[in-house]
This record gives sequence, structure tokens and C-alpha cells, in this order.
Amino acid sequence: MTINEQVAYLTKGAAETISEDELRAKLLQSEKTGEPLTVKVGFDPTAPDLHLGHTVLIRKMKHFQDLGHRVIFLIGDFTGAIGDPTGRNKTRPPLTEEQILENAETYKNQVFKILDPEKTVVEFNRRWLGELSSQEWVQLCAKYTVARMIERDDFNKRLKEGRPISIHELLYPLAQAYDSVFLKADFELGGTDQKFNLLVGRDIQREFGVEPQVLLMMPILEGLDGTEKMSKSMNNTIGITEPAVDIYGKIMSISDKLMWRYYELLTDQSINQIQSLRKKLESGKIHPMEVKHNLAESIVGDFHSTEETLKAREHFIRVIQNKEPPGDIPRFNLDSSPKHNLVDLLIKASLAGSKSEGRRLIQQGGVSVDGQIIGDERAIINSDDFIIKVGKRRFARFSKA
Repeated sequence: MTINEQVAYLTKGAAETISEDELRAKLLQSEKTGEPLTVKVGFDPTAPDLHLGHTVLIRKMKHFQDLGHRVIFLIGDFTGAIGDPTGRNKTRPPLTEEQILENAETYKNQVFKILDPEKTVVEFNRRWLGELSSQEWVQLCAKYTVARMIERDDFNKRLKEGRPISIHELLYPLAQAYDSVFLKADFELGGTDQKFNLLVGRDIQREFGVEPQVLLMMPILEGLDGTEKMSKSMNNTIGITEPAVDIYGKIMSISDKLMWRYYELLTDQSINQIQSLRKKLESGKIHPMEVKHNLAESIVGDFHSTEETLKAREHFIRVIQNKEPPGDIPRFNLDSSPKHNLVDLLIKASLAGSKSEGRRLIQQGGVSVDGQIIGDERAIINSDDFIIKVGKRRFARFSKA
């Protein structure tokens, strides 16, 4: 790629770059010397199950790998014990060392679904932060002022509301910044919510005589609802370890507007390619459903084999679009009675966790028997071979032994 093409590739989807001129200069220097640049991304091991929102950053790391640069996947086993105050309205309890190491291993297993393990340096920041003496910590703290620290939105808001801020929380941005000093990071990637921490990194690097890192901040990905950020607490996530069929179905359920956002942040297609696809859609040269299928295939293919991806597509077309039962429906035997209570059957097939849940599913119109929606929670099935469907994707077949 030319330098201009590299800049476009690396800044695709970015919310903010500080600064693009510095980015260009570093790329030119790397091209001139043949030396790869160092790209740092920090992860505090607090949530071991990654979802697509996390992969926005990880995909950008891969883009740097594609261009031959050195990517450091930094696991904050030291900073994780402090607790990142970003977005917090109260002090976060620190993780135990056991929790940190357990979560870190899970992270490593998951990120290599996208990153090339042979091109990725995995580091733990306890290696250098844990070795700093008391005097060195004091010297590090002396390089930043309290006034600047409390300009941070999180701290400022908590002060105004009379919520406590612990001294150790003020150390978090400084510790993250020292990571950049120690690693001599040319770039640091992070979400837009990390801007304060990333800027502190540039300031502290200057204080230590290190050339400031370029910041590439990625937007926060919206979840399935298209409004709130993707988050487990919002129940709007797509986990990267979910079965191919589930990921595919969830992608197909998003709005057309959100689809383009996912194309931009979750695929390697260039902005020009995405714009060309939009024009084809608007002119009627391609069907909207096919555009979404292509997106679902691309995303599922990042985490599953080609065979599983194709099976997921076939399953969606057959079961969801054409409303046919899947070929691998779990089978259950009926007892000798000629009549069968529908709620009991739901529990037997694990389609409902309790009788109250089963009744609620029926009342909401989410249960059908052989394609006919059942609305009566007291329904009795008089058949010895039938298929129950709950929602769009869950099936069970019942027949006499």
C-alpha cells in the first residue's frame, strides 16, 4: 500500500486520531528505515467473555499486523488490581490475582480468533509496574498534577456529587501511561471512553523524553437494539464464542441502519467498497437481504469454519426465512398417555426452565405445535408425533418410543 492507502486503512472507522499528521510521519519513517512500529492495546482482564464490541479494537490491531507492525496485546494484571475508574460513579473493587490470571487466559484464547498469534506479543504489565520502587512511583506521580487529573469527567462528576475518589484510582492513568513509556509505544488504540487515559500517556512519554504515541480511538459499538452500547448488562450482545447459528441469526435481526455500522467496524471492507455496496442496494442491483447475509457470513467466518458458516446460512434460510423445521431437531419420547400437557413438554425439552416460564411463553404467542401457534397455557396435545417450536430458533420433536 502507498502511505495514503495505509492511512486510510488504519483510520477506517476511527472516531478520532491524534494526530493524523503524526500517524503519517511515523508510517513514512517506518517505510524509510524498514523498522516496524510498536502498537499497544491494553486490556484489563475483567470480562473474560468477549463480544463483537470488543473486537472493534482487536480488528484494528489486526490491520496494523497486516501492514507488518509489532502489536502488543497488553494484559493489565497490575492495573486490573487497581481498577479502571473510566465510566465509574464509585470506586470499583479490585480483582484478585486468581481472577486476573483466569480471565487473562480466557482473553488470550479468544483474541487469537482474529489476531495472528505468531505476530502478537502478549505482555503483562506487572512485569515492569510491579518492579517500580516506592521512590520511582513518587517520581512518576510528580510528573502530573492533581488539577489536571480531576479535570477528568469521571472524577469531576464524582467530586460534584460528593462521591468518594480513592487515591489509588488516581494512579490508574499514570500506570497506563507508564506502560507506553516502558514499551516505547508508537501507537495506542482504545475506545473513545479511554481518551483521557490515552492523552495522559502522551504527556508522560514527553516527560520521559519518549516520542509521544499516536492515538487511534475507536467508537463504541451499538448492540442489537441499535441504540445502547453493546453490553451484557443491556442483554444486546453477540458473543464471539456463541454457536455459528446464533451469531448468524442475531446479525440478520439487526436494523438496516445498524447493518452499515457493522460493515464499517466489523469487516475489512474499505469505505469505498461499502459505499459501492450501498449504491447497488439503492439502485436495486442487489437485494437488501443478500447484503445482510453477506455481512453475517463475514462476521461468523471470523470465529467459525467455512463449513459451520455455510450451515448457519442454510439454517437461517430454511428455518427462519422459509419457516421449515431444522434437520437436527432434538427428539424426545412420549409416555403411553394419549394426552400431553404442553407446559410439561416444554420443561421436558428444556424449552422452558419452569412451569411459570412455560405458561408465559405460551401467553406471549411464542410457542407453536406443528406450525400452529398455541395461546392456551392449559393446552393438551392429542398426538403421538409432533414438533414444538419456541421463538425463532428452538425446536423439539416428540414421538412415541
